[in-house]
Amino acid sequence: MPTNVIMPQMGESVAEGTVTKWLKKVGERVERDEPLFEITTDKVDAEIPSPAAGVLTKILVKENETVAVNTVVAVIDGEEPEKAPQATGGAATTKPESSTVVAPVTPPAGAELPATSSEAEVRSSPLVRRMAREYGVDLTQLRGTGTGGRISKKDILDYVARRQAGASAAPPAVPSIPALATPPQIVFTGPTHVVPMTPMRRQISEHMTLSKRTSAHVTTVFEVEMTRVVEQRQRAAQEFEHRHGIKLTYTSFFARAAVEALKAFPILNSSLEGTNIVYHRDIHLGIAVALETGLIVPVIKNAGEKSFVELARAVADLAERARSKRLSVEEVQGGTFTLTNPGAFGSLFGTPIIHQPQVAILGVGVIEKRPVIRQDAIAIRPMVYLSLSFDHRLIDGGLADPFLARVKKFLEFWDVELG
Repeated sequence: MPTNVIMPQMGESVAEGTVTKWLKKVGERVERDEPLFEITTDKVDAEIPSPAAGVLTKILVKENETVAVNTVVAVIDGEEPEKAPQATGGAATTKPESSTVVAPVTPPAGAELPATSSEAEVRSSPLVRRMAREYGVDLTQLRGTGTGGRISKKDILDYVARRQAGASAAPPAVPSIPALATPPQIVFTGPTHVVPMTPMRRQISEHMTLSKRTSAHVTTVFEVEMTRVVEQRQRAAQEFEHRHGIKLTYTSFFARAAVEALKAFPILNSSLEGTNIVYHRDIHLGIAVALETGLIVPVIKNAGEKSFVELARAVADLAERARSKRLSVEEVQGGTFTLTNPGAFGSLFGTPIIHQPQVAILGVGVIEKRPVIRQDAIAIRPMVYLSLSFDHRLIDGGLADPFLARVKKFLEFWDVELG
């Protein structure tokens, strides 16, 4: 029975979406809930699972083509259902007409994505394969505990934990710089090579240009000593991961410091509507996540009410689901303040652009050991530069600098229990 696959509506205000990548080819078999194609909208990227099992017979929308929601983008020819016995009167059972099914945005909670038919040697989901690449794990060396020997997320995490426990080297004093993404190779057939911008890059371009036109950007930079944070993270990292099942990242420390400073300076948690200042009671903290094609900013709702563990868990969860394209529209909306961390790639500091309609954004540079003066002597300390870009229409240096000084003090005299 043919099933139409349609462009899903990723939120009430979203009217269209762009197919960025087909994960199956015409003629290939697809299982129900198996990732079928990837889309991007002006709100979020998503990996769309198949609404039915069968063979992909038609692809009606090409990659990088934008169509309205509810547009049929593909057709799946599923198995014919068994015919019901004929009625006593001899009337034949009517064959059902082709159906139209909205492709679900995410599989049922807790469900593992099925493996594709081509994965004969290693059965795993796209999420597991992404995790394997991130952690440098060879899937062929693992024995899956899932159904039919499938490798699950837990198998990956258990393997990484065993590998870390067996490592003899002591953990570094400061985080190492992750491997940089390999840029796409360009094959020139003439003096120039022209390709269209990806939908995500177009949206980032529009949003950043709008922000620069809207806000009067000013950036201030502070240098912060991270000795207490680094030492506490080193002492607690292993137990924290064992107890809570998540890594203890520096992002969680910066997030907590930002939240505490926002409580003291609520004007940086506001927005402007014409000539009115809109103060937000709740702190909804956006965390910029780098993807292969750009940046996305998932939001930790009610961050001011969370404990350190809850904040760390939210950071880890949103980052993982952002990279695996499993965020909902609601999870990238409603932010009141944003934290971005270019230091993960080695940057000393940057001058980030404000994420509208917010009025400020905090940038975090790389944590590295530097010589500093302490009590008239040269000392080596782990240091970091923090940069705050703020909207000068509303915030002056008389507010921005004390705010950043509060963040600095919170980090340098860290005394929060990690849990």
